[in-house]
Formats: sequence, structure tokens, C-alpha cells
Amino acid sequence: MQTGPIVVAREGVVELFAALGAGSRTVVGPTERDGAVVIDELESLDDLPIGRGDEQGPGYYRVTDRGDDALFGFTVGPQSFRQHLFPPRTLLVRTHRDGDGFAVEQADPVAPPTVLFGVRPCELRAIEVQDRVFGGEHADPTYRARREAATVVVAQCTEAADTCFCTSMGGGPQAEDGFDLAVTELAPGGDVLVEVGSDAGRALVAEVPHRAATEADIATARRRTDETAERITRRVDAEAVPGVLAATLEHPRWDDVAERCLHCASCTMVCPTCFCSAVEDVTDLTGDHAERWRRWDSCFTLGHSELHGGASRTSPASRYRQWLTHKFGTWHDQFGESGCVGCGRCIAWCPVGIDVTVELAALAVPPPDEAAS
Repeated sequence: MQTGPIVVAREGVVELFAALGAGSRTVVGPTERDGAVVIDELESLDDLPIGRGDEQGPGYYRVTDRGDDALFGFTVGPQSFRQHLFPPRTLLVRTHRDGDGFAVEQADPVAPPTVLFGVRPCELRAIEVQDRVFGGEHADPTYRARREAATVVVAQCTEAADTCFCTSMGGGPQAEDGFDLAVTELAPGGDVLVEVGSDAGRALVAEVPHRAATEADIATARRRTDETAERITRRVDAEAVPGVLAATLEHPRWDDVAERCLHCASCTMVCPTCFCSAVEDVTDLTGDHAERWRRWDSCFTLGHSELHGGASRTSPASRYRQWLTHKFGTWHDQFGESGCVGCGRCIAWCPVGIDVTVELAALAVPPPDEAAS
């Protein structure tokens, strides 16, 4: 449910943040650490990377000083909100000796009330993609519990990185729905336009000093996100890509990219939609207690495709092909949409600067021998 947008003065944003963190809610969002904008628990508005921007390119990321007081003058860093809804490690089962046998205790999902603060529109789309992956008739209990306990506050994009291509993937710098609140800075360090997307969001801003947004305020906010969209120059033909991938499984480009790829799995670790996991059992030194954990895995690891008799994807080229064809192609068959939201993290955080937009464009070009015939 949405209502008309409001404007909160910069000093009022402190009260808005306090309202978000009231009660038992924990606020997690962007903060600067170790030379990057990461996602972590926020104690106050001052924990945001205020006045900080970033520069990104293939295999390149740097945090920069903007010289202003913008709250959200950066784009996206190496972490996404995936880690709070689909944790890197999740306890599934505990077992312990019980006489001559053993007892099994199912782990209860841990789902503290959490505010996901500063979610970018591409990240919101990634959450919606994972809703399809982990939802449905047989929903993952950990994901469902954490998702239901989460309040989503979107930060509309007023900056774009060189690596962004969300506009090609059906999204853009402006989220239209799916949030509890959405904020847009009308000017760096200035007033904030707040859109309300739910009853929960309405309750959060009820006691925060504000005024109704004017047509000029709304136009300013839209202009800022429209200008951001215009600065996004990377392109992917998202409609054509699934067919291109299905028709190019033996394209020589796979071997070409495999020679450059380190198979480090960085792209899958920073991706906000990847969901591959493995299960491991651990015991204590007595052997009386054991636990089963789910942990993040990657289709780039050799063991991920392990079947009876060995791995089914033994070559680096086959593993890269699996990742790219699933993300942009067969994900449509499974979930009815692409697994990519165009955030560009995989480009920036690839150690050798492999650019998926370049690789997809290269696959669409016939090999020299085919083009000649």
C-alpha cells in the first residue's frame, strides 16, 4: 500500500533512523571498512559512508571523497543484503548420542527483526529474485523467517558506476514498489524525499517531522534518478541472450575466457542472487555431538559438480559456461526471469577484469570459420 511522498529535512533523517532502530529492530546497511563500502550493523546515521563515492571498472574498485555530505553518494560494494537473508553459514541439524542411539534436533531459524537500510533498486530486484528461489510451496525456512522479519528501506540511485547495467536487465535506478520506505536525496546533503510503500513504513514515519512533497520535489527526485539512468552505458540484449547462450555451447569464446579466468569464485560470492550451497557435517572431539551446516558454495569449484564417479564439469571452460548460461539463460526456465540484475559487482570484483557484458556480446558473434561459411 502506498501513500503520497513526504519530505524529511536532513536533520529529521536522524530521527527517521532512530525510529527504524527502535524496539528490538537491528539496522543493517552500508558502512565503510577496509577501503570498501560493506554491509554491516549500523548504530547511527553517522555510520553511513557520508560524503563518500566510488570509482569502479573491470577489476577495479576505489572509495573516493566526494567533498559533500551526501548520504548515498556511492553505488554498490562487494557485499549485498543476500548475506542477511541467505547467510553464508546456516545451522540445519544438531545430533547427540542418546544411549545406544542418537537424537536429532532440528535447528530453529534465527530471524531477529531487521531493517535493511539503503537497499539499492538492483538489490531490491535481487531480493525479489531470491524470493522465487527460496519461496514457493517448499520455502526455505531460514530465508522465509528472515524475509518476513525484514523491513526494507530503499535508497534510490543518484549515482551510477561504470560497471552498472541494471537498465538492460529490466530494472533501473528507481524502484517503484516492493519496499516499505524509499528515500531519494533531493540534493547531496539536503532534504530527503520519502516514499511510503507499506503500512509498516507508514508507521515508521508517522512521528518523524516532515511535510508533504510538492510537485517540484517529486520532479527533482525523478530527474536525479533519470539522469543516473542516462549515465549507464553498459548494455546487454537481455531478450536475445538466452537464445544466444543455448546456440553457442561449443563457441571458442568459452576456452578464451577460461584462459583468463582464475576460477576464484569471486563473481559468485559478490553476486546478490547466487544461491549455490553445500552441506557439511562437523563433530566435536568426543564424537558425542555433531552438527550439519549449510554453507555458500560456487559452481566454479570442482567439487560443486561432484557426482558418483567424479566431477561432471572438470574443465575451467565448462564451469564458466555453467555459471553464465545459468545466470542469463536457464534461470528463465527455472524461475521465469534472469538471475542477473545488472549490479556490475562481478565485473568490478573479478581479479582479472572479466566483463560479462563483453563476454555475452562476443558469444553473439559467430566464430571466424562459421562467419566465413
